Amino acid sequence: MQSGISASEELRSAFQTLATSTVQRGLLATISKESIIPGPLIPSTSPSFLSDLSNLSPHIKSNEALYILLRRADDLSSVDKSLVAVTYVPNSAPVRQKMLFASTRLTLVRELGGEHFSESVLCTEADELSASGWEKHLAHTASDNPLTEEEQTLQDVKEAEALESRGTRGQGLAQGGRIAVRADENIAEALRGLNGGGDNLVQLRIDAGSETLQLVSSATTSAAGLKSAIEGYEPRFSFYRHDDPASSIVFISTCPSGAKIKERMLYAASRGNVISLAQQEGGLKVEKKIEATNPDEVTEQVIADEFKTEAVEEKKGFAKPKRPGRR
Repeated sequence: MQSGISASEELRSAFQTLATSTVQRGLLATISKESIIPGPLIPSTSPSFLSDLSNLSPHIKSNEALYILLRRADDLSSVDKSLVAVTYVPNSAPVRQKMLFASTRLTLVRELGGEHFSESVLCTEADELSASGWEKHLAHTASDNPLTEEEQTLQDVKEAEALESRGTRGQGLAQGGRIAVRADENIAEALRGLNGGGDNLVQLRIDAGSETLQLVSSATTSAAGLKSAIEGYEPRFSFYRHDDPASSIVFISTCPSGAKIKERMLYAASRGNVISLAQQEGGLKVEKKIEATNPDEVTEQVIADEFKTEAVEEKKGFAKPKRPGRR
């Protein structure tokens, strides 16, 4: 899935500075206003990569996601110019931020040039960005021993990011690595029903165990009733037919903060593919997209605000022109 966010020119320039520098160890980056922008350059203050990791600590926060691009070679003047792309997504970060950073991670590497990066790493704890934490990462990477459940979850998250749309009913909705999200055959039929005069709310879920997109329910509700109609104990993809004159389709993604790491990342990586499925197999035209942590946030006012700007612009477009003044 791609989020539509791209690397800014400022980031590209800062990256070139890092790639050619002999005194800078890394570059921080974040997401702001639909763009990936550069943060501070991280200086090298020691002769080794592991020792330089201590220079990251002032920038690492427990509730803020961050991209960290690091020069891997101990000797920054060596011919080895390879970098490591680290995505730091702490558990306490806002859910929307987690989703944005997860779904944009591959875009960052691709736009800066995948040939520059020898490795892409996902971290959820600050300790993983210390010398001892990195040594554990190297040990696990080199080991042939089975992964622990937590390590396997992080590996699954990484593979989930490579999901690509297949767009055929009953077949793989998206696949990447060992992760293969499949769509139940009854989903397309339920989505097509939104174009008629019946139910106006279809809810979908991803079963992380079987890696299948499943139909939860098809029901009727009002904009005011969405927050109680959408189930809130686990993530949901919901398609709602609004009661405006155009019967606009609104896509709503909810992901509770208590959801597991794999669930959060899998939903983030699958969001675009689910929308494609709805458009290609369900025949829907998604007009609005809303992301929220809990269904309680999807109020009648939130729905109204999504269509308010459009109404104002339409009104302006048909406003009677003012009389010309005297010359």
